[in-house]
Amino acid sequence: MTTQTVIVTGAASGIGLACTKLLLAEGAQVTAFDIQGERMAELLPADDENLHQIAGDVSDPAVCEKVVAETLDQFGKLDALIHWGAAHSSARWDELGAEECTRTLEVNVTGSFLISQAAAKPMIKQGKGAIVLCTSTSVLHGVTGGEGQGGPAYVASKGAVIALMRSFARALGPEGIRVNAVSPGITETAMIESYSEEQRDNMKQRFPLGRFARPEEIAEGGIYLISDKASFMTGETMHINGGSNFG
Repeated sequence: MTTQTVIVTGAASGIGLACTKLLLAEGAQVTAFDIQGERMAELLPADDENLHQIAGDVSDPAVCEKVVAETLDQFGKLDALIHWGAAHSSARWDELGAEECTRTLEVNVTGSFLISQAAAKPMIKQGKGAIVLCTSTSVLHGVTGGEGQGGPAYVASKGAVIALMRSFARALGPEGIRVNAVSPGITETAMIESYSEEQRDNMKQRFPLGRFARPEEIAEGGIYLISDKASFMTGETMHINGGSNFG
């Protein structure tokens, strides 16, 4: 891992922040990318020569191209992309408006496409690379939100990410680029801060392990997928959910 150069999105909080810190601790060169630039700067070291920070919107194609270009300028190569950045939506079907639905899909689906498209270009020239996208266990359950009844926009967007990942895996495999996804269960991040204690307790009952994931536990899955240990793994979804699929 000491020689890897990695772009990590969603780096200002939760899983993306944990992933960035873990990679830096292992000696990787990291470009941390998030729309919350000030928060990211507060939480990540300012004097680490292995860290480059960029603020911007992943649904903007020019920004995604800029992130990749600056990574190449800063570190000379790009080995991997781990894309955690996402927009959450827990509104029920009868509450969800067109604007929120469109924005959720724009960030989660279009954003995943754009940052992967930009990252794949230098990887093709190098003849190798790894891309990890983030889906969600909510795709299996069909719901998200504290009441367990909402989230059609979010669930649909994360289902689309799986299809997108498979499409990229098929197209980029001959170029030596592996593409996989991580599907987290409920994780202790800002996305669930609005849930009440009663809602959290009820949701934990679905988990055989009796708790939510820590961000680091999900991040380690993404780091594994870009490593040589996963060298024959592509087009797959890694589920890390404490057994909630059958809880």
